[in-house]
Amino acid sequence: MEINRSLPSTPPVVRTLRNEGNQSLDKQVESNEKSEKQQDKAIDDVLKKIDGVNEFLKSANTSLKFNLHEELNEYYITIVDQQTNEVIKEVPPKKLLDIYVAMKETIGLFIDKKI
Repeated sequence: MEINRSLPSTPPVVRTLRNEGNQSLDKQVESNEKSEKQQDKAIDDVLKKIDGVNEFLKSANTSLKFNLHEELNEYYITIVDQQTNEVIKEVPPKKLLDIYVAMKETIGLFIDKKI
């Protein structure tokens, strides 16, 4: 699983304002940098845990795959047999997510406005 970790460089406007000594902006930029570091650490922790689970599942010749349900924009997990590429289990089941989408569309036919 790959996650793009490339972060945009500091915009020229921020660099210019930093050079002018704007302390409040410096504090805001520092807090943003801290939150980005925390987010990177959280991503690293998740990736380590995924790798650990995949190592554990190697003995059973299975692996985890994270899939995006396009209509809901939500992720679900599939456990796949590595030898046959057969899906062993889905969490939550994709069929259940499809039913949820169909129900939302059906309700949308009866209700014109959301209050």
